[in-house]
Amino acid sequence: MKRYSQLLKLRLSWLVVFSAVITYLMADMRTNTPHDWWRVLMLTIGGFMVTGSSNAFNQIIERNLDRMMSRTEKRPMPLREISMPAALTFATLTSLGGIVILWVFLNPLSGILGLVALLLYVLVYTPMKRISPFAVFMGAFPGAVPPLLGWAASTGAMDFEGWVLFAIQFLWQLPHFWALAWMLHDDYLKAGFWMLPAADGRSKTSALQIMIYTAGIIPVGLLPYLFGFAGVVSAVIVTLCGIYFLFRSVKLHKSLSVQDGKQLLFASLIYLPVVQLALMFDTIPLQ
Repeated sequence: MKRYSQLLKLRLSWLVVFSAVITYLMADMRTNTPHDWWRVLMLTIGGFMVTGSSNAFNQIIERNLDRMMSRTEKRPMPLREISMPAALTFATLTSLGGIVILWVFLNPLSGILGLVALLLYVLVYTPMKRISPFAVFMGAFPGAVPPLLGWAASTGAMDFEGWVLFAIQFLWQLPHFWALAWMLHDDYLKAGFWMLPAADGRSKTSALQIMIYTAGIIPVGLLPYLFGFAGVVSAVIVTLCGIYFLFRSVKLHKSLSVQDGKQLLFASLIYLPVVQLALMFDTIPLQ
């Protein structure tokens, strides 16, 4: 079981599911709908299965590349601890099970969004990682689906509020993944992955782009308040988190150090859950 849990990337999958569940609860509160905890459970299970299977397919496709990198060489596929037929069967059944759960127990739109996220991650983002740094942008699309999925699971529609939350998570992913790529740049190069935004790697150019996108998170994070579906308390929290996030990116631009890359990654991991919880607890119901 441990080997299969490694295929699913449990911690990453739960973080993704967290975004979907928080947004589901926000949508309930916005529309004055009582929480249906059975549906929350189905969203959790279905979302986890779709996300986990995406990670599994990714590791299957990149098994030979993972052998080249220190960070990934001990995963089950590079070590041949799971056979290719077994891994493919597991990933396929898990993905189908997750999509069916979202479709049947929530609504068809939720199932479609889960399928779209899976296909974009596996068929677009994964192969593009060795072709272009633009892969990070493409990967941000499936990575930002969970808030939209959570909203659709509650309301059955992709309302404006869901798209705003999608935009926040989309933009957040860029400095988040670039911070990770900054830390792991040398390891990524072993497998031919070029994840940083500039061709000269850990440079002022890359750090400047990271800083610009991080700065953009501050106004985008305020959109829920500006459009009247979150209150002033969350706006203050979102702004403070955004300022700290930006501060860490400025530090990276000054030093270009791996240590400041780690600090930026840590700031990104704080930002998203804190902001989403603040927005949920400060959601303004429709009158």
